[in-house]
Amino acid sequence: MPAPLPHEHLPSVPALVVESDDIQDGERLNDLHVFNDWGMKGGNQSPHLRWSGAPAETRSYAVTCYDPDAPTGSGFWHWVLFDIPASVTELPAGAGTGPEFKVLPAEAVHARNDYGTKEYGGAAPPPGAPHRYVFTVHALGVDKLGVDSDASPAVVGFNITANTLARGHVVPTYST
Repeated sequence: MPAPLPHEHLPSVPALVVESDDIQDGERLNDLHVFNDWGMKGGNQSPHLRWSGAPAETRSYAVTCYDPDAPTGSGFWHWVLFDIPASVTELPAGAGTGPEFKVLPAEAVHARNDYGTKEYGGAAPPPGAPHRYVFTVHALGVDKLGVDSDASPAVVGFNITANTLARGHVVPTYST
């Protein structure tokens, strides 16, 4: 039985619609979105994301990518981005990595992922069964989350959960 998705144990909130030109529920990630290290030869590029249906009181967003199937006992955080202004409802492909950071609003903050970097880190599962990559957009009721970029994904996640008004996700897979 697969591990539960991270939102399955959280308080229920209204759903956002999350769409992408690059990824789809249950479909295999393109190599563009795979890590480029640890024996992987991907593009390490974050996918395009677009969302709608946020409550009127939304004051900011957070975007996360989590692998609940990683053999760590605690999953693996691939992307933790927060303090995205409420006026932003779309991120282009590559917004989470390298020189494309320039497309992010100045207020947006990357926290460390489980690779130890402050950016999107692509899929890199060990050989075997497919892993799920849960790309979640969280509509938040605060302008600023109140944590800095050195916070762990768990601390950022705690603060996201405490301030979430709505959330939605898209869950592609990847295996080697």
